[in-house]
Amino acid sequence: MPGDESRTSPMARNMLSLKLKLYSAFVLIFALVCVSAGLQQSGPTTAAQSVTFPDLYEASIAELQDGLEKGHFTSVDLVKAYFARIEEVNLQGPTLRAVIETNPSALSQAAELDLERRLQGSRGPLHGIPIIVKDNVATVASEGMNTTAGSFALLGSIVPRDAHVVSKLRAAGAIILAKANLSEWAHFRGNVPNGFSGRGGQASSAYVPLGDPSGSSSGSGISASIGLAAAALGSETDGSIISPSNQNNLVGIKPTVGLTSRAGVIPISVHQDTVGPMARSVTDAAIVLSAIAGRDPRDNFTFAQPPIVPDFTKALNADGLKGVRLGVPRKLFSRTNSNVVAAFNASLDTIRGLGATIVDPADLPDFTELEASNNETIVLDTDFKVDINQYISELLEVPTGVKNLADLIAFNIAHADEELVQPFWTDQSEFIASENTTVDQAYFNAIAADKDLGGKRGIDGALQTFGVDALLMPSSVASGPAAIVGYPIVTVPLGFLPPNTTLAPAQPVRSSGPNQPFGIAFVGTAFSEFKLITFAFAYEQATHNRLKVLAFPEAIPKTQLADIVGN
Repeated sequence: MPGDESRTSPMARNMLSLKLKLYSAFVLIFALVCVSAGLQQSGPTTAAQSVTFPDLYEASIAELQDGLEKGHFTSVDLVKAYFARIEEVNLQGPTLRAVIETNPSALSQAAELDLERRLQGSRGPLHGIPIIVKDNVATVASEGMNTTAGSFALLGSIVPRDAHVVSKLRAAGAIILAKANLSEWAHFRGNVPNGFSGRGGQASSAYVPLGDPSGSSSGSGISASIGLAAAALGSETDGSIISPSNQNNLVGIKPTVGLTSRAGVIPISVHQDTVGPMARSVTDAAIVLSAIAGRDPRDNFTFAQPPIVPDFTKALNADGLKGVRLGVPRKLFSRTNSNVVAAFNASLDTIRGLGATIVDPADLPDFTELEASNNETIVLDTDFKVDINQYISELLEVPTGVKNLADLIAFNIAHADEELVQPFWTDQSEFIASENTTVDQAYFNAIAADKDLGGKRGIDGALQTFGVDALLMPSSVASGPAAIVGYPIVTVPLGFLPPNTTLAPAQPVRSSGPNQPFGIAFVGTAFSEFKLITFAFAYEQATHNRLKVLAFPEAIPKTQLADIVGN
């Protein structure tokens, strides 16, 4: 606690810090020696046994954990393999620009976790598992990475602590492997292409060359889609987990606002921001969500969650759609690609075959009013100015000297060659609109109206009117109503655009192209994640759509564990 620290003398604090550093150094050296010895012992045995390593393109957390437990490879091996895979495709080859920076402490942390596994056993399913997090999620600077939302304005800034979700991942034994690129400032700077940040450059999809990766969790989506890590964290205000998961052939869980803490996450809106997993399977997403969910005194929205957060892996029931009623809000589909709608319609027969009843249509009662509403813009613009100024004020150091949103706007103008790059990335209209807001009655009215439009007369209204357990729709149209009321969504791979789809021009990324993925989404009321995961898992297990099309060949890293173990 801060009060306790204030009663400790500077000399005592310095001595304690020195002791901790010496202890950490001893543990690291001991770990490296033990791991090295283990590799020397296990190398010939591994070869003799002809171990089949999991393919890192698709390897599940359970498969990785099984190999670690059996000693087929170590977490050090995993980190090395993922680093090599990032090196192959991030700034070389197809230059996907999915990762802004890797963690220079990852190998030493992996060695410590390998040693802990040997001496004390595993902490659980995430012990020694590398995870990538979006670059708006704070990690302590002493580890060697920045937290910048992709902007040079926060380069070198010192956060006071790990984000709460990162602390929970570390407690579960996960390794923070890298920071993912993103649409800068979580796509709240202005009208710029998805996946661009000043620091990270323009990210692109692994399924369509120079394809739109969607955003704002663009790099998290790309990274998870081709196995640059076991899974990734994204954040969502309106679509920023669900949309890149949709377009990168992933499972994404956008949790209820308040299920996961936003403390230490560079904000857009306290009313809509949430943090969730992006993974290659419902099982892996459930494992990560179970690790990061929970209350946090630094985020009072988390005290709205149920007293006991469930273990979401217990929701993984392949028969979970039997007896379920799902509603289809058809009016939301008006701007959806016809190929997506056709695949969605075909999926309804699959879901009926799994025992569910489909109510079609089951439209939101207030659809017309919802479509015309400008409340979300008022809320987000006003929240961003307040919340980003608060975030910056809590940083321990900001080398660029920015103190608030006005400074960020001025910084971008002064550093236009890095931030406002011609010809596609010059806009900061969202920043300017937000700077011109004030917290007034119109803002409070907009918050109240959004809760009513999204909930009572929106999602909850449809659930009650049609007597359904959840709403079902193409993922590309799922985010809006849930965003304004803070409700959860789970997206699962559904299909791919046909191989003869016209390749759209690169401006600078392509809006569509052959084999571009898309998903199907399950949407529910507040804190209904357990049910939604059950429905999504049952659908996933019946279809296994993800591997029906792979990323384009140049975007698939070649390095596998077999190239690392023993070498």
